[in-house]
Amino acid sequence: MTRLGAAANDIEGLLDRLMSPARIEGEILRPKRLIDAMRYASLGGGKRLRPFLVVEAAALFDVPRSCALMVGAALECVHGYSLVHDDLPAMDNDALRRGQPTVHKAFDEATAILVGDSLLTLAFDILSRPETHPKPAVRIGLVATLSRAAGLGGMVGGQMLDLAAEGRFGPADQPDDLSAISTLQEMKTGALLRFACTAGALLGEAPPAAYDALNHYGVALGRAFQIADDLLDVEGDTAIVGKSTGKDAAAGKATFVGVLGISGAKAHLQQLITEAEAALARFGESADILKAAARFVAERRA
Repeated sequence: MTRLGAAANDIEGLLDRLMSPARIEGEILRPKRLIDAMRYASLGGGKRLRPFLVVEAAALFDVPRSCALMVGAALECVHGYSLVHDDLPAMDNDALRRGQPTVHKAFDEATAILVGDSLLTLAFDILSRPETHPKPAVRIGLVATLSRAAGLGGMVGGQMLDLAAEGRFGPADQPDDLSAISTLQEMKTGALLRFACTAGALLGEAPPAAYDALNHYGVALGRAFQIADDLLDVEGDTAIVGKSTGKDAAAGKATFVGVLGISGAKAHLQQLITEAEAALARFGESADILKAAARFVAERRA
């Protein structure tokens, strides 16, 4: 997808600027080791799917690309923080991310924790800036929505449920049906993807029906993304995927593949892509890129 690559390049340049070693107004100093580790975690890797979704959803409402990119950069900071913390020994204990050593391996655990803290804080700094949107009410809406997607009732809460499912705090509390696993994954992975889709509507001050359509698209896309990820862990090649594979089953993680089996997961994946495309019907051909994004998510190999 050419437009995915273009968005990735734009986000790379923006993140490079936002994570410049030079301090900005209100800051005292940007410690070299910390900013180096933040840049290591954030630059030069990843498909940038989430900011791409922000850009394309915002385009439906003629939002300036520069504003959408700012929101995309904030979202990528939250996503990056979650990866750095998930890779820590206390969490998933991964040594490889995007084909290179994880932050705690390349630097150390304390630095990795502070990188995650800094990226999360930077995300809301970015959303608060007038260049993200001229209207304070829109910026507040973005902050509130991303906070809930990333926090207790979203990504972080989903990670807690995932750890409980592994038996980290006592007997394993495994989701045992499609509804339970969908809830866990809609929180852990899907919440940020859903925000990526609805952020465009927030930026464009879209009517409720348009927001709801993108929300439905985002929910289906988030579940599809996680099923594809689960399948990659079972069938993928570490050299292509860029991270360790086969770890979910070994860790006793709750996955769609574990509940549905491989063939069942693939069938459900196709159903979700159909749902995602149907949710965009009101936008007509203007949403063709978002429809293609859903198919890309289902067919990805890395």
